[in-house]
Amino acid sequence: MTAIRNYRMLIDGDWVDAADGGTFGSIDPVSGEVWCRAPEATAADVDRAVRAADRAGNHGAWARMTPTERGHCLRRLADLLADKSEELGAIEAKDTGKLYRETRWQARYVAEFFHFYAGCADKIHGDTLPIDKPDLFVFTRREPLGVVAAVVPWNSQLFLSAVKIGPALAAGNTIVLKASEYASAAMLEFGRLVEQAGIPPGVVNIVTGHGEPCGKHLTSHPLVARIAFTGGPAAARHILHNSAENFAEVSLELGGKSPVIVFDDVDLDSAVNGATGAIFGAAGQSCVAGSRLYLHESIADAFLERMVAQARAIRLGDPLDDATEMGPLCTAAQLAHIEGQVALAAEEGGTILCGGRQPDRGGLFYEPTIIDCPRQDLAIVDTELFGPVLSVLRFADEDEAIRLANDTRHGLAAGIFTRDGARSLRVAAKVRAGIVWVNTYRAVSPIAEFGGIRHSGYGRESGLQAVYDYTRPKTVWMNTSSEPLPSQFVAR
Repeated sequence: MTAIRNYRMLIDGDWVDAADGGTFGSIDPVSGEVWCRAPEATAADVDRAVRAADRAGNHGAWARMTPTERGHCLRRLADLLADKSEELGAIEAKDTGKLYRETRWQARYVAEFFHFYAGCADKIHGDTLPIDKPDLFVFTRREPLGVVAAVVPWNSQLFLSAVKIGPALAAGNTIVLKASEYASAAMLEFGRLVEQAGIPPGVVNIVTGHGEPCGKHLTSHPLVARIAFTGGPAAARHILHNSAENFAEVSLELGGKSPVIVFDDVDLDSAVNGATGAIFGAAGQSCVAGSRLYLHESIADAFLERMVAQARAIRLGDPLDDATEMGPLCTAAQLAHIEGQVALAAEEGGTILCGGRQPDRGGLFYEPTIIDCPRQDLAIVDTELFGPVLSVLRFADEDEAIRLANDTRHGLAAGIFTRDGARSLRVAAKVRAGIVWVNTYRAVSPIAEFGGIRHSGYGRESGLQAVYDYTRPKTVWMNTSSEPLPSQFVAR
């Protein structure tokens, strides 16, 4: 048995244990054994981190830097991230079960987000206003909000932290980031790069722990000005309650149950490949997983024949092995939830076309699963599973496809496969989702905004607008007249 790795938190430029010495273990989902331990942050630890961030933003070297100098720091961080992508990817694969070939690529591509925001740092500006009063010059300036509490889940954690840290730092804010209690290692390794990039102590702090007390104290702390959260609706409700204590601005990205609509004019092989990647990429452990598939009734049987064959051929195995095409689930709780929902779907009349069980290999693996659903009202159709399980339904025409796709509490992403350009524009306009992909899926870029509606949350991450979302405008009025102000209280 290999030695268990012990991590520390990054607070005010120091690597520290929890105040009371508490720790928690992280499970390797392949072996099912604890492979590393991280500090279990107390309320005192969180308070120390937030106060360090507040000092750094108001009185430290960060507060004295020009926007261009902040951009230089972000650019160095980007270069380090790209240089260390292999190591970071291996750590994340070990901790989460995601494929190494995906995590190392993602770490390298995330560097582009920091490069993008490095360039934005000295492009943030206000406006001059054509005011309706004489002798007054009025302008706005954009100022940082202050301390940002960033809470990220274990999946895609480098990406989901970059779209928070990047714009927040570009705008001059400071950060306290809470890493997921299920897989904290990659974020703590990332913290070492923050130091090497020359970002001053206290500007980025990384704490580890559970929702209580770590997450609760962070999101309700009186010095926190903004909360950026990615996770599930249950935790989001607690965060909204906590934010009533500090009136912090809040953005939420809460996952979804994203529809993929396939019309009868598609290139069948291309659409099968797209739909298969949409759900089984990252073992379905993606906020935007295309977990509801709507097929035109005229092509459904042929489509499913090809897709089932492709799903059965997916190679499960060690995520560190480049031959592996799907790794395990991250947690035992996920596995139990999926098993219960698949069993319920079968009871409600769903037909399991492939998968539907754990393979006989140990670890937290689950087979790629496709369920043919006779009705939209099966529970599994609108329940996010966060795993490799696809619900399939049929439609007769465009209007029915749109109605079924919109029959959900969620609204993060959607996919459309058709060769008809006019149809793709019509359907994209009518599907209720924050992101729509046409004849592709899961593409992201630092240039494009990302976010959902309804139970998938609100607010947007990535893109230029995200920088402005981490600022507040201040309006400045200047009297340009050389005449003294008249008294308001003496009759003239």
